[in-house]
Amino acid sequence: MDRSNWTRTVLSFPQPHFLQTWEWAEIKEKYGWKKDFMIWKDGEAVQAAAMILTRTATFLRGLLKVNICYVPRGPLFMTLDETTTAKVLADLRQYAEQHHAVFLKMDAEIVTHTGIPGEEDENPLDRGLAFRELLKKNHWVFSADQIQFRNTVIIDLGKSEDEMLAAMKQKTRYNIRLAQKKGVSVRTAQPQDFPLIYEMYLETSLRDGFIIRDKQYYLDVWNLFYEHDMASGLIAEVEGQAVAGLFLFYVGNRAWYFYGMSTDKHKEKMPNYLLQWQAMCLAKKKGCVSYDLWGAPDEFTETDRLWGVFRFKQGLGGTVQRTIGAWDYVPRQGLYFLYQQVLPRISNWRRSHRRRTMAVEMDQD
Repeated sequence: MDRSNWTRTVLSFPQPHFLQTWEWAEIKEKYGWKKDFMIWKDGEAVQAAAMILTRTATFLRGLLKVNICYVPRGPLFMTLDETTTAKVLADLRQYAEQHHAVFLKMDAEIVTHTGIPGEEDENPLDRGLAFRELLKKNHWVFSADQIQFRNTVIIDLGKSEDEMLAAMKQKTRYNIRLAQKKGVSVRTAQPQDFPLIYEMYLETSLRDGFIIRDKQYYLDVWNLFYEHDMASGLIAEVEGQAVAGLFLFYVGNRAWYFYGMSTDKHKEKMPNYLLQWQAMCLAKKKGCVSYDLWGAPDEFTETDRLWGVFRFKQGLGGTVQRTIGAWDYVPRQGLYFLYQQVLPRISNWRRSHRRRTMAVEMDQD
């Protein structure tokens, strides 16, 4: 499999995803994963496809080595007919066993509901619900480790800009106009701006309490997708000073808000509202018909950690989309239990240590 053939395959699906692209596989391969590809056909017609990542994790000072496999936001399906989905799930199970994996994780973007649970706009989708039941019947388990957000908010870019603005909450429209009135401007970032965007992202992570990777990882991602015209960075400025930013990814007719960052400067001028509006307009110009705001609560209650961010996204006029989430097939139950118990403790220690180190570095600058 080469880049052009895989890209052509991904773009042939009605719901392509940038986490299933060759470029994303290339990034992950640079950071310790191995990429592989599977395509299911009916004659010459592609029915499904999956980019699979595999890596070896080492524990107990090298005494224990385990393989784990991951299909990020895949497999991709043309349709969710039972014959194809059953075949794909069976082949992925076989793949995990052949590669001696402790488990294979998949989190295909298969929607079970739109709308908020219990509200009038909630709408169950039979195909997605049937796929979830098929997973259960075929010995897949709902994962305690949800790598990607299970739920999100999708904005329809098929409308006119006036219609998109009209779909927003009144307060959101007001804040967009306020940002423009108060002198906030938005420009497209160039590669030389990416280190600045990272510094804002680092500041955001320390302020909001989430862990990010080393600087080079993000520069690698942003530069590679920028070079292939699959991403754009946007920077909001006030009097020439960068105050917020985001990275917009786009593949086929879809766009994603994947990385967002801000400083504490000029927050009262609402730069993030204008940033999102400009990102929506840019995605629309790129030919996208949907814009994924990447993330909504697991539980739609005010105690959920994403509730505040969700209310902001909701104001932009999108629709809640709820998916099946991440599921694991587990050929090696004993090691899976050990992996699930040991790794979180190691990860928590590393995150705590990394957060302290970043805070010290920021104080020294």
